[in-house]
Amino acid sequence: MSVLITGIGELTTNSEVTGDALVIDGSEIAWVGNADKAPAADEQVDVEGRAVLPGWVDSHTHLVFAGDRTAEFGARMAGKPYTAGGIAVTVNATRAATDEELAAVLRRHIAEALKQGTTFIETKTGYGLNVADEVRSARIAAEQADEVTFLGAHLVPPGEDADTYVDLVRGEMLDAVAPLVRWADVFCEKGAFDYDQSKAVLQAAAAKGLGLRVHGNQLGEGPGVRLAVELGAASVDHCTYLSSADVDALASSDTVATLLPACDLSTRQSLPPARALLDAGATVALASNCNPGSSYTSSMAFCVTTAVLQMRMSVEEAVWAATAGGAQALRRTDVGVIRPGARADLHVLDAPSITHLAYRPGVPLTHSVWRRGERAN
Repeated sequence: MSVLITGIGELTTNSEVTGDALVIDGSEIAWVGNADKAPAADEQVDVEGRAVLPGWVDSHTHLVFAGDRTAEFGARMAGKPYTAGGIAVTVNATRAATDEELAAVLRRHIAEALKQGTTFIETKTGYGLNVADEVRSARIAAEQADEVTFLGAHLVPPGEDADTYVDLVRGEMLDAVAPLVRWADVFCEKGAFDYDQSKAVLQAAAAKGLGLRVHGNQLGEGPGVRLAVELGAASVDHCTYLSSADVDALASSDTVATLLPACDLSTRQSLPPARALLDAGATVALASNCNPGSSYTSSMAFCVTTAVLQMRMSVEEAVWAATAGGAQALRRTDVGVIRPGARADLHVLDAPSITHLAYRPGVPLTHSVWRRGERAN
């Protein structure tokens, strides 16, 4: 069935096409233009002056988990610093959970995000940290998420030798998980994996045909950005602490700087230097980093609002980063954009323009959502 959507007050397409109307045909956008030239369709929906933009593309989440880290959050708000070690709490809970419990948590968070306009979502393994639990995490994620990333190199499990664990990750664990995922990631950070360990994991993943991603420069300046650019990773995520050399490296590469401002707020760290990255010519994405420890939110609108109000991004830059930028970080051309042939993922705001996302912070502005051409709410 085809659907003609008219009455669009402001249409953000992230493409060369413009207009105030569009046609969905099946799961794709079939036409975009002015309503007076619209082709016939089976159904017509008038959005009555509301803004329409692509659905959010959340390119960084950790949604296959069990357990709760409320106590850790409370301690952090009381002044305890964030470290990578809290991941182990979630690992223990995740290993103890059943497949059905993990799938239910994932399903609940994807549905929660969809109600807020997120129509495309990536998620990672990384709370199993042994072969069996990483495999089942990947399998459960692949059943529901749009993109899945292997993050066996999330943390060295307590009591294990780091180099021995790296050998497991890039060997038996990678062999078992690779058929279920498209990407591999590594937490290249103090307290997690150093440059050489991270490089070994990523090179092994690349040899398996997986795309590369890096968690880097979250807790301080470090080798994460340099490693990501060196290996041609699709994205380096966090980028909270960057040197001028890091900024220049990103600006001269195809590696996307994926910023996770909700995480920085939750861990009481500095917000990433978005303005410096954009002014240098780097490609920037925004993502939620939804996870139970350091960023327990699925609200991409919150990330956009934060980027505008506190990171000196314009509304247009922030919306692009949360849609087309996320798509670029995942090397997708069919989402994060409204044009003929793209996936029919639409986010209708209960507002006349995208400016209201920052102008009315904290107000739920999602009016309706289409995902793959089907209305989700």
